[in-house]
Amino acid sequence: MDTTEARRDLAAALRFTARLGMHESIANHFSLAVSDDGQRFLMNPYGRHWSKMRASDLLELDARDNVETGSNVDPTAFAIHGALHRNVPHAHCVMHLHSKYATALACLEDPTMAPIDQNTMRFYNRVAIDDGFDGMGLGDEAERIGRALGNHSVMIMGQHGVLVVGPSVAQCFDDIYYFERAAETYITALSTGRPLRVATPEIAEKTARQWADYPGFAEKHFAAVRDILDEDEPEYRD
Repeated sequence: MDTTEARRDLAAALRFTARLGMHESIANHFSLAVSDDGQRFLMNPYGRHWSKMRASDLLELDARDNVETGSNVDPTAFAIHGALHRNVPHAHCVMHLHSKYATALACLEDPTMAPIDQNTMRFYNRVAIDDGFDGMGLGDEAERIGRALGNHSVMIMGQHGVLVVGPSVAQCFDDIYYFERAAETYITALSTGRPLRVATPEIAEKTARQWADYPGFAEKHFAAVRDILDEDEPEYRD
């Protein structure tokens, strides 16, 4: 991908995530590899609010570098995203959020999401669960997160939040958006205290495969997001 469009995609994802109320002000980070080996990546800078992000604001970093304290690179973000870009070949794009419902799910003793609707079924047997939280994600913790992810693309980070990796901004945005929607439905259903109607493993797996095979969905979803921002907030492209 052209680096200019890569920057615009990532800035658009950050801005629209803020619109959806899934961000945490200047915390949490999205990153995108821009080199063939995945080691050089774009990431949002420390201190810039997501709702104001521009393509030119994004930092280009090297996962093999050391980041100096006091720079405009968030040290926890660089530790986590740098470790993922170094060690996880399928983590071309990385999105990490403390979104409301995914984080509530991550705080449950058992954060497994039951397949109760087609959004929760999308993630059936497809989510890594990390229950080894050991602080803010610096040093050994960052390396451990990559190992816990394994070959999955979505991970519930126990007592922390959610992490999604994938081949593109469009795919990761679609996954993290629908994971939050699924978690919202599940947490809301649990809050009623009434029995859940849980799909059979066969139906849940069938639905998950249908989601995976749905033609062009993530790309069309993200193109629609960029269309909105092109009209309402075109400065994100600068």
